[in-house]
Amino acid sequence: MDHIVEVSTRPAPDDASDPLFAPLRVPVADGCSFVLGRVAQSLDGYIATREGESVWISGPDDLRHTHRLRALCDAVVVGARTIRADDPLLTTRLVEGPSPVRVVLDPDRRLDATYRVFRDGPETLLLCAPEAATAGRVGSALVLPVPRGPAGLDIGAILALLRARGLRRIFVEGGGVTVSRFLAAGALDRLHVTVAPLVMGGGVPAFPLPPVERLEEGRRFAWTAHRVGADILLDIPLVRAA
Repeated sequence: MDHIVEVSTRPAPDDASDPLFAPLRVPVADGCSFVLGRVAQSLDGYIATREGESVWISGPDDLRHTHRLRALCDAVVVGARTIRADDPLLTTRLVEGPSPVRVVLDPDRRLDATYRVFRDGPETLLLCAPEAATAGRVGSALVLPVPRGPAGLDIGAILALLRARGLRRIFVEGGGVTVSRFLAAGALDRLHVTVAPLVMGGGVPAFPLPPVERLEEGRRFAWTAHRVGADILLDIPLVRAA
């Protein structure tokens, strides 16, 4: 890491020259996806308290960065835990640019129509295991079946379903379990990790992955650091395996 790059706070349509967003502006070929994962964590590696509180771990500039990523992607993907904990809208309220299609992963279809993502805003897809996809809709969300994988829904099948609907730029926004499953499956092209100057002492870990027994078994990454307000954002390129 040679230097820290200051991230612009301009709206999404004006960031064509910003290297942080350049990978999202490269055309995605037919039959392919570009998948970006994103985590905001404390200095000691947590994304929420033990009770699930996660709002404002990172600052307002990082929140605006998240909205810019949404504006540059075709779909934003979150897990059911994120919907239950935060009840997000997943729109681009803080920047210019279109809101993406919202994709919620809920294998056993335990969420109901009371959450905002199923009532307000742009198109929403609710992806469930085949045996749970018995309803055509939950609120305004279209329910679609996806086969199960080793943990949760099959990642490759999720991306294939989204590509079939013309959704190639995919933003996996959260939470930690969902991003970690895409990472473990080798299905991320890029990872943005924002580190806030906050020590929590415990809580929900950013990357709930199986621990390695030896240091050489862990994965090391190259990254570029960007300053986002009071926070540091690590932009990490990955090699897709899936």
